[in-house]
Formats: sequence, C-alpha cells, structure tokens
Amino acid sequence: MGRVLGGLRCIKYMLLAFNLLFWLAGSAVIAFGLWLRFGGIIKDLSSEGKTPEYFYMGLYVLVGAGALMMTVGFFGCCGAVRESQCLLGSFFTCLLVIFAAEVTTGVFAFIGKGMAIREVQTMYEEAYNGYLKEKMNRTLITFHSSFLCCGKESPDPVQSTCPKELLGHKIFGMIFSMVLCCVIRNSRDVI
Repeated sequence: MGRVLGGLRCIKYMLLAFNLLFWLAGSAVIAFGLWLRFGGIIKDLSSEGKTPEYFYMGLYVLVGAGALMMTVGFFGCCGAVRESQCLLGSFFTCLLVIFAAEVTTGVFAFIGKGMAIREVQTMYEEAYNGYLKEKMNRTLITFHSSFLCCGKESPDPVQSTCPKELLGHKIFGMIFSMVLCCVIRNSRDVI
C-alpha cells in the first residue's frame, strides 16, 4: 500500500509542476499577444490608417487562448494540491475541449492557408504600389524588415526600403548550410 501512495504522490507533484508551467505559459501567451497588439510589428503595419482587422482578430484569439491556458492550469494546480475530484474533472474536461479545438483549428488552418497567403500578398501589393506612387511607405519598410525580403521581382524600385543586412545574412546562411551539409555527408561516409 505504501508503494501505491508513493507513486500517487509522485503523480500528484508531477501534475502540480506541469500545471504550474502551463499556467506560466498561459501568462506568457497573454503577454505576447498584448505586446504584438499594442507594441509590436502589427502596430507599424497599421500606422498608415489601413488597419488589418483579421490580424487583430488573430491576436484577440491568442489572448483568449492564453486566458484559457491559465484557467486550465489553475484547475489542474488546485485539483492536484487539494486532491479535489471536481477540479480534476474540470481540468480533464477542459483538456478534452482544448484537444478538440486544436484538431478543428488545424483542419480550418489547413483549408484556409491559401486564403491567408493571398491576403498577405494583397497587403504587400498595396504597400508596394503605394510606395511606387508616394516613395514613402512605412508598411513596406515593415514588411521588408519583418520578412527579410526586398521587392517583388527586382529590389531596384524599392532599394531604400530593403534591410541593410539582408545580403550578408543570405551569403552567410548559404555558406553555413553548405559547410554543415558537407560535414554531415563526410561523417556518414566514415560510419
């Protein structure tokens, strides 16, 4: 009987530690979502009066997911510490609902991936054409610095909006990836 209690005690403290981490992760997700909404890149993308509402909806969902994570972590922590069947049952139910929501979200994300790509491409086209007309567009600068890209076919028309370190990063990335590829190939030949 003592061995079972020891094992159950171990499970109890592991559940407590897991849920404490889950609660902290929920706090971090909320903080990250709020930072993106009010102080991150999205703020710069909407600086010219073109507010991307679907980005904001995604950030609100992110904050809601963080709140849900914190709630689930709270149920799990309290249920483990107090050994409450009600709280542990609520914890299990929340995990089940979250799992179902993740599967559903994954299916919808897979189906809607093309539409999201088209929306971002449309936003970039508008920013690009706006820059060609006005020669001043913070949205295009934000796009280029966020995605480390420069222009559509050629960077010549929008050279001033390109990140300065873009060329160096590509060269170093190519060199490092080739060196690593050769080392891996040579190590496999030895074995």
